[in-house]
Amino acid sequence: MSFTLDDFDYNLPEELIAQKPATPRDHSRLLVYNRETGEITDDYFYNIGDYLPPDTSLVVNNSKVEKCRLLFNDGKVEIFVTRAVNNRVVEAMVRPGKKFRSGKTVDLTDELSAKTISIADDGIRTIELSHPLDHPVVTPYKHTPFPPYIERDESLSERYQTVYAKDSGSKAAPTAGLHFTPELLEKLAAQGIRKNEVTLHVGLGTFAPVKADRIEDHIMHSEWYQISQQQADALNKTKRVTAVGTTSVRVLESAPKEEGSFIPCSGETDIFITPGYTFKSVDHLITNFHLPKSTLLMLIAAFTGFDEMKKIYQHAIQQNYRFYSFGDAMLIL
Repeated sequence: MSFTLDDFDYNLPEELIAQKPATPRDHSRLLVYNRETGEITDDYFYNIGDYLPPDTSLVVNNSKVEKCRLLFNDGKVEIFVTRAVNNRVVEAMVRPGKKFRSGKTVDLTDELSAKTISIADDGIRTIELSHPLDHPVVTPYKHTPFPPYIERDESLSERYQTVYAKDSGSKAAPTAGLHFTPELLEKLAAQGIRKNEVTLHVGLGTFAPVKADRIEDHIMHSEWYQISQQQADALNKTKRVTAVGTTSVRVLESAPKEEGSFIPCSGETDIFITPGYTFKSVDHLITNFHLPKSTLLMLIAAFTGFDEMKKIYQHAIQQNYRFYSFGDAMLIL
C-alpha cells in the first residue's frame, strides 16, 4: 500500500504539547499497547517493569546533545550547526538566510564573524567562523537545541539529556530515554532487565521535515552510528530486544549481522522505516508521541500497523497525554 504525507497528519490541541518534563523523570505517563491483543493500558513510566518481559534487554542510545545552536542579537540571528567539518568550518542552518549569502562575511559580535563559503541546494550553509567553536568568545552564544515547539529555557538543558548520555554529537535528544532515572534502571536490572548501549548521533535524518507528498520519495539525511565489540557481545546474549527510542531502532535495523549475530560496526545510516517494513532486530519499543507527518511517526506506524497507530494516537489525545520531546511515553509490546 502506498501512503501520502497527509495520511500521517493528525490534529493535536496545543495545550497537549509539553513545555516542561515530568518531575521526577519517571513520573511521566505511560501508554502500553499490546500488538497481539490490541489492548491499551494507561499507567505511569515508573511501573514499566510490570509490563516488560523478563527476558528482554533495553537498548538505549547514549549520544549526548551538543550545544549546537548559536544565537546572536537576542536570538534574531541563528547558526544551527548540523556538522562541524573542523573546529572553525561548519555546515549549518541559518536565520535569516539573506544575511548569509555566498562569499559574504557577517559580524556576529564585536569579536566574532562568519563567512559563508557555499550554499547547498537544501539551504545548508558551509560557514567559516573567525574563531574556533571551543573558543571563549563563542561559548556564551551556545545554546541547547530545544525543538521550536518548546520555549527556550536553558535551565532545562540537563533535563534534555538522558541520565546515561556519554558522547557528544546529537542535535536533538533521543527523547524516549529521558524518562529513565538511575533508580529505575537499577530496579529493572534487579528484575533481570539490563541496559545495553548503542550510539547514534541525532541529526537532520531524525528531525528534518518530510516535503514529498508520496512518502517513498522522501530522502533521509544520513546519521552516524556505532556498536562496539562489548555492545555487540551484550546484544547477542539477549533473547529479546526492547529498543528505547526510534534512534535505537535505526541503529539495530541498520547494523550488519554475521550468521544472525551483531558485530562491532560504525558508519552512516539513512534507513527510512515506513509501513510494510519487516523488523529484523527489535521486539518491543519505548517511544514518545511524535509530530504529525514526521518520519518518526511513520516508523511507529510500521511497528504497530497504520490503523493501530491512528487508534493509539486518538486514545492518547482523548486521555490528555502530553506530546513530543518533553511529553509522555508509550511502550509497544
